[in-house]
Amino acid sequence: MKLYLRNGFLEKSEPLVMGILNVTPDSFSDAGRFFSENDALAHAREMVAAGAAIIDVGGESTRPGAARIGMDEEIDRVLPVIAGIKEETGVLVSIDTSKEEVARLAVDEGGADLVNDISAFSFSERMATVVAELNVPVILMHIKGTPENMQRDPNYADVVTEIKNYFQEKIDYALSHGIKKEKIILDPGIGFGKRLEDNIAIIRNLRQFAAFDLPILIGLSRKSFLGLLSGEEVPEKREAETLAANLLAVRNGAAILRVHDVANTVKALKVWQSLA
Repeated sequence: MKLYLRNGFLEKSEPLVMGILNVTPDSFSDAGRFFSENDALAHAREMVAAGAAIIDVGGESTRPGAARIGMDEEIDRVLPVIAGIKEETGVLVSIDTSKEEVARLAVDEGGADLVNDISAFSFSERMATVVAELNVPVILMHIKGTPENMQRDPNYADVVTEIKNYFQEKIDYALSHGIKKEKIILDPGIGFGKRLEDNIAIIRNLRQFAAFDLPILIGLSRKSFLGLLSGEEVPEKREAETLAANLLAVRNGAAILRVHDVANTVKALKVWQSLA
């Protein structure tokens, strides 16, 4: 795949591994472990050493039921961490935010390379315009509702078709605001307003999204639907489940894997590709 950046591009034959860095006290997994700047930077260094191509930095929890925080608080959490990662490692960094002010500062002052918007421009009127001005790649994710209410009885007649229609709408919106098509990445939003059967259908039918000819990111690391399948209630203990689901997603077309456990994901991909 080719990842078109602000200047130039990154081309890889294998899937990219994106390491999750939650600079939050309340994420569903690893809550508070990397809330301090020092702990966050140390974990980022570990993930880069393990083979992460991108570090995804988020300062606002998007777990089911999570309430939003203010812009200033989010900026205070993420900006020094992003700047520190860029200064120490030079690795690609994405800013996980749905606020355009946070995205702009993360890129212009922190040095972030991508914007990861779970709302696909739905939570901020100016996000699309800001992304176009920044000229960085953007990840557009499907979500039904908001983190506060998304798991309150979500339902679909055909989840894959609904997401395809949603993606087409959001791609058209992005293009109309000056974002280049090659800088769009699609994320079907596993667990964001989805039932168990919806998440399964998305992974099994991931190739249907290839019609857009854009990279597909999958973010299923440690999520609750995996626990429903295996019986594991503790998110941090769902790594075997995560690896199994991610390898199937790669077989079905995923180009970027957003994960907590970078080291084991990288090793699993190496073995899988050698045997495939």
